Amino acid sequence: MSTPRVLITDEAAAVIDQLRETHGPLMFHQSGGCCDGSSPMCYAEGDFRLGRSDVKLGEVHGVPFYMEKSQFEYWKHTQLTVGVKPGRGSSFSIEIPLGLRFLIDSRLYTEEEAEALAPVERVDA
Repeated sequence: MSTPRVLITDEAAAVIDQLRETHGPLMFHQSGGCCDGSSPMCYAEGDFRLGRSDVKLGEVHGVPFYMEKSQFEYWKHTQLTVGVKPGRGSSFSIEIPLGLRFLIDSRLYTEEEAEALAPVERVDA
């Protein structure tokens, strides 16, 4: 069994369910630091254009999670967990009107987890 690169909290999964009812299929793209720091941005599928420099880390609660590959090089040793908290970010992420914002917690993989990491997928844009 492979080690997932991205996890999600139960609270964030509930918000995804709510957003999916309104917006349909969704996607995450990890922001690289512009505007709202380094936050996971949630978009309706197709509202954010992926590029050849993006990689797919996996899926959380049925939602694909992408990151720019040069940023991934810095984060490749960490497991990410998508969470949610009250507050408004200064971004275009679709949870903002709910008075919520997604956030990322991270931790280093154990040696055993690192040996069993799920592969990333290149994006063909």
